[in-house]
Amino acid sequence: MRFPEDVPVLTDGVVTLRAHTAADVEPAFRMCQDPVMQQWTTIPVPYLREHAVNFLTEVIPNGWRANTLWAWAIEYDGRYAGTIDLGDGEGGVGEVGFAVTPDVRGNGVMTRALKLAVRYAFDELNWKRVIWRAFVGNWASRRVAWKAGFRGLVTIPGGGRARGVRKDEWVASVGRDDELEPQGNWWSVTELEGRGIRLRALRESDAHRVMEACNDERTQYWLAGLPSPYSLEDAEGFIKGRLQMLADGVGVSWAIADAATDELLGNVSIFDLNHRIDPTMGEIGYWAHPDARGRKVITTAVELVIAHAFTPIADGGLGRRRLVLMAAAGNSASAHVAEANGFTRVGHERLAAPLRDSAYDDLLVFDRLIGD
Repeated sequence: MRFPEDVPVLTDGVVTLRAHTAADVEPAFRMCQDPVMQQWTTIPVPYLREHAVNFLTEVIPNGWRANTLWAWAIEYDGRYAGTIDLGDGEGGVGEVGFAVTPDVRGNGVMTRALKLAVRYAFDELNWKRVIWRAFVGNWASRRVAWKAGFRGLVTIPGGGRARGVRKDEWVASVGRDDELEPQGNWWSVTELEGRGIRLRALRESDAHRVMEACNDERTQYWLAGLPSPYSLEDAEGFIKGRLQMLADGVGVSWAIADAATDELLGNVSIFDLNHRIDPTMGEIGYWAHPDARGRKVITTAVELVIAHAFTPIADGGLGRRRLVLMAAAGNSASAHVAEANGFTRVGHERLAAPLRDSAYDDLLVFDRLIGD
């Protein structure tokens, strides 16, 4: 192929993929100074202007001429907004890579560009499958891939490498006959507020309060699965794990915060949202920081998430039909939260609730239906 004459222009009316030009060197160089870009890609660091010149004027044109690398400039709102490329393709399977400038993030630019490139791979290059890779923790890239229909995600320990360092890697793919649309739910944490509390996403800055709450004697007794002692590293891992819940469609977890000070008072979650048998249900769980007890904080938090859970997905809720809540028989405070929020006791399982020190208690099962 000739470059740039034979580079096809792809567009969906909002985003355009076109051949790179010399005018793209400067914005591409600036894009590669972004710390986020450097953290999650394999570009050289420090990234020099000569790197951008070589990539855009040598590597990319030679890739088109040799039919080994198909790379486009992403144009949005009349300006360069990033680069996307397809590589390999041997045996009808290849890989996609992409990067976008910081100023256009959050506008759906990368998802549109990815769909255009993938369709070209299938329709013009006759590929059977396109593979996406990202270092574990690159949630922005993973969300773009999810929006474009990539599926079958696996984690490969040490599967990636950047500047001589091995890193865990996510890998997913999409096939020629697959729909280029999201598979399953990627939930978001909607802020909810009432009666002096705010439910919001957990933050790294909440880690010390999470550690304090989960080291509390009562919390440790009733939640036997918690590490003991509960370290700051455990708290940080818990907070990071909430992102995984959202992306996997498993559940949503909120920090319960004081509406005036934003100080963490506890946690409330709705999980099991992709239940294999009943995908319309969800289970509520919670714990409180000792500072929050006696203030109806958990009761109010559960009241707020119930309303959100029963709101249709199209209206920003979780689209649930039935909610379940479980409490150890001896944990009267937890059972009271269920009763105060209109849950009906529907079961009593003998010695089904594990406690600390290998003890067991009976388990009370409550539920609430959308029509209750």
